[in-house]
Amino acid sequence: MPMEKCEWCHDGGLLEKYHDTEWGIPCHNDRMLFEYLMLEAMSAGLSWMLMLRKREIFRACFAGFDYEKVALFTAEDVDKAMAYPGMIKSRRKIEAIIGNARCFIQIRQEFGSFDAYLWQYTDGHTLIYQQHLNGEWITRNQLSDAIAADLKKRGFKFLGSTLLYSYLQAVGLINDHATTCPMFKKIGGKIFT
Repeated sequence: MPMEKCEWCHDGGLLEKYHDTEWGIPCHNDRMLFEYLMLEAMSAGLSWMLMLRKREIFRACFAGFDYEKVALFTAEDVDKAMAYPGMIKSRRKIEAIIGNARCFIQIRQEFGSFDAYLWQYTDGHTLIYQQHLNGEWITRNQLSDAIAADLKKRGFKFLGSTLLYSYLQAVGLINDHATTCPMFKKIGGKIFT
């Protein structure tokens, strides 16, 4: 029986490429962790497909997601981003990205890297939840609740538990590929009840 990819990725384009080359693969690069986190913040109330389509626009507006540069952005940079062709015209989200970059740097200073901060929550393991193996699909859990609450306490914005759960899937802390998907086995993980 041939392995079937996750149902959501069968578009033959952006979604499938994202699924096959990024989604769920454990990420330990702080710049990429920041990019994924800010894409989630920008996605609040919008579709992930839109985020993928506008990714290059976001990279142009946010200095390639270089958190050190973004943290230094001023009101003038916000205006430039607002005027950028194709950019999502949400001043609050753009300002949140800048504030989040500053918070991201504070976590790096405290933990040595955002990677160390994030992966401490799973002791460095990708988790496979028993619920997932039982065919249940969830959009948040205790892990995403805990990290979202801590990030909020640290000043992050537009990153509630549901978006954090999506983030944890994207960067590989949670393996939620369909069990029939070749990526599920490739990524693997520790079963967590």
